[in-house]
Amino acid sequence: MKYIASISFGKDSLAMLLRLIEENKPLDEVVFYDTGMEFECIYNLRNKVLALLEEHNIKYTELKPKETFLYTMFEKPVKKRNGTIGKGYSWCGGRCRWGTTEKLKAIKKHCKGNYEYVGIAYDEKNRLSKERKGNKLFPLAEWKMTEKDCLEYCYSKGYNWNENGIELYSILDRVSCWCCCNKNLKELENYYKYLPKYWNKLKKLQSKTDRPMKYNKCTVFDLEKKFKK
Repeated sequence: MKYIASISFGKDSLAMLLRLIEENKPLDEVVFYDTGMEFECIYNLRNKVLALLEEHNIKYTELKPKETFLYTMFEKPVKKRNGTIGKGYSWCGGRCRWGTTEKLKAIKKHCKGNYEYVGIAYDEKNRLSKERKGNKLFPLAEWKMTEKDCLEYCYSKGYNWNENGIELYSILDRVSCWCCCNKNLKELENYYKYLPKYWNKLKKLQSKTDRPMKYNKCTVFDLEKKFKK
């Protein structure tokens, strides 16, 4: 059986990977699922880590969705509850986390029959209890590393999530896909204030779907009016 680390290049999974390597723990492969909708800094971190993996002779595998994110969001034929066929699932998140579901299935299939390191922090008790299945290993919990510890550890090793001079973890709770509709209002307001490139991308997505980004019936355009005030 191989030891595979599932990495998103967020603070927790990256901290796990760096410490696994630092402590010379068994690690044969690193797998990253690229949604195609990651922040630019995630791809920059990936490129930086690739050199580290090569140095330690660790295999790197990149998985991708069967169909592009935008196709699934706007074009894929989807059967509705009333029996009619619509186009696309629209926003990913909330009650319809179609992107996350596909990601988890792909990683599970890839890691099947092997040990899988999962980067869930020590203070994420609910996630830890739900994910303890099969051959999954949770080194961050064993090391008692909290989310704060993970971020500080990554910073201490020279890794950060910089987008045009903005450290993303200073304005966002999680650096997940930039278009995830699970982003809270504080995070979205910080998009509007500090990340205009991504805010404009959200507006472009909203213009292609009738479904509001937030379940309180707020579209991205409604939120912009609110933030302007």
